[in-house]
Amino acid sequence: MSEQRSVPLREHLLSLRPCLHGGLIQETSETYGISESEILDFSANFNPLGNPFEHPESGLNFDDILKKSLEKLMEYPDNRYLEFREAAAKFVGLGVAPQNIIPGNGSTEIVRLVVECVAEKGDIVLLPWPTFGEYEMQCRIMGAEPQYPRQEEVETLSDEVLEKAKILFICNPNNPTGQLRTREEIKTLAERCKKHKTLLFVDEAFIELSDPAQSVADLPGSNNYVFVMRSLTKDFAIPGIRMGFGIASPEMAEILNTARLSWNLGTVANATGTALLNIEGGMENPYLKKARAMIREEGEKLKAKLDRIRGFEAGEVNVNFIFVNIKKFMLNSSELSARMAARGVLIRDCASFHGLEKDYIRVAVRTAEENDRLIAVIGDVIIQWGKEQAKHELQNVIEKATEEGIGGRKTCEYYPCHFEGQNCTFCFCPFYPCENERTGGKWIQSSRGGKVWSCVDCHLVHKKEIAQKILDCLMQEGDTDELVKVAWKEVMEPIL
Repeated sequence: MSEQRSVPLREHLLSLRPCLHGGLIQETSETYGISESEILDFSANFNPLGNPFEHPESGLNFDDILKKSLEKLMEYPDNRYLEFREAAAKFVGLGVAPQNIIPGNGSTEIVRLVVECVAEKGDIVLLPWPTFGEYEMQCRIMGAEPQYPRQEEVETLSDEVLEKAKILFICNPNNPTGQLRTREEIKTLAERCKKHKTLLFVDEAFIELSDPAQSVADLPGSNNYVFVMRSLTKDFAIPGIRMGFGIASPEMAEILNTARLSWNLGTVANATGTALLNIEGGMENPYLKKARAMIREEGEKLKAKLDRIRGFEAGEVNVNFIFVNIKKFMLNSSELSARMAARGVLIRDCASFHGLEKDYIRVAVRTAEENDRLIAVIGDVIIQWGKEQAKHELQNVIEKATEEGIGGRKTCEYYPCHFEGQNCTFCFCPFYPCENERTGGKWIQSSRGGKVWSCVDCHLVHKKEIAQKILDCLMQEGDTDELVKVAWKEVMEPIL
């Protein structure tokens, strides 16, 4: 730490943690030996249709755009970005003009630009939690002091709180919860912020994949205390080409365009962004309309399947991701994420969001086939966890039986689960899932989809004499897994 403190940087920067997004697929591949092409990423939230260059009806050809860009590689981009700004204004509509547009190299650069131009060291900024973590990062870099009201408290923030705050950040729809505030709610908040000279920063990065009618992109035109941000990354599924834009009053936009990094959009990003924003129809173009319809349909189906998983409580479907409360699930968010990753499916562990701890996950809405794979892998994780728990329980049973012998265990919380007078030595069947229907067990339809093995109609291991014979086998010297096989062969097979 003493070496770090000798670095000529502001001391508060030492506590910052780097952004790790982008390397997750490669890291997962290296950790678990899975090909990157086989990994399915539900942790990132992009247009489930893929980028528009994969859809001929968009009329776009990336090779043509790249070819034109290459012809200008020996030139500096025009830092005014006139074509990009005109295309962005046309795309948004709502009376937005090119002089309202501030081009940005992705949403994080835009957040940084606004914060460094508005907030000074010690200024209070309001970050309703949970929300996008980059707001906090950029504010802390500038030395601002975050305060964290709950999302539910935003509409009732006191005049005193707003009066002291320099910026209030609102993500609409909110990341990670998916909460969508109405246009009227934001307008009311904007008027209050104007009154108290607090900048209302409205992040509409997902609005095109949600409900564009709730956008407030027109408000900055008549209110210097409203700034609206848009990102092309989410809409068009192109995170590798960083681009986005801000919308501010002409007066504010002129200053921000002077303050932003010169040539912050490279030639390829400028040409690509302009082409995307010029797709006929703007926010109502066929590609985005199709995406929104797909998100609503597949999102509701996915939510229903998630809700059927015991311990899962899926949130509302307003956008291309679903926030899931797993407080009552058998695994916490970090454990579940790690087990999913080992099977080639990535989900967002929300523990890194302020205030959420390890009780929530976020999953993207993708195609029907991909969503089914997500549900299937969650099922695999549950089954594997169940086997691990059963094995652990079995070890406890064996150790206890060594000292006390076999017992009726009428104190078992499930007693009587099959019949009066049962023996509960094995609450967890050591043979699960035996997949042998002669026991009375059978395959049944799972609430998550597919089939699962049910032991409801099997009572064999609950008979005292059978439980004793199984226990005798398991208490021999040797590997437990191998002894289970011996017990099946010597005890169960003769009965069946």
